[in-house]
Amino acid sequence: MKTQNHALSSSAFFTSDIDYHLLRASMVIIFAFFGYQKWFDYEAQILIPYIGNGPLISWMYPAFGIRGASTFLGVSEWTTGILLLAGFWNRKLGAAGALASIATFVGTVTIIPFMPHGWAESAGGFPAMVGNVPFLMKDVVLLAVSIYLFKQDVLRLASTTFTEQTK
Repeated sequence: MKTQNHALSSSAFFTSDIDYHLLRASMVIIFAFFGYQKWFDYEAQILIPYIGNGPLISWMYPAFGIRGASTFLGVSEWTTGILLLAGFWNRKLGAAGALASIATFVGTVTIIPFMPHGWAESAGGFPAMVGNVPFLMKDVVLLAVSIYLFKQDVLRLASTTFTEQTK
């Protein structure tokens, strides 16, 4: 068993950065598709309960209106996706994209406790997610991925800077 574990752990899959690259690529795809939706009226209407109840993002309706807020989010999400994509070649841009991604998902995760009708009164003595809340729960994982990417980019930037300084 030890031999198998050692062989597996020393394989290219486990010694490469494939996890980092897969997570970055996944986030680029998510921001591309979610950003694309924001350009259409149907999505602007769907976002009303989310933006309207978001303690960190509800300011967008008075500032931009319903369609303007949706467009603002679309531009923001595409910008974040482009920065994350650029992170494959430039750690500073990747870190900026990961930081923007963190801000995005902090904004959406904070909606969860404020979503009207988001929790059933009781499911065996414990509140159960209903309505829009289960959709938002995925953002907890996406926030964790964003933090991981930011951490990796900062660490890689620091090690590159250290290597350059010691030459």
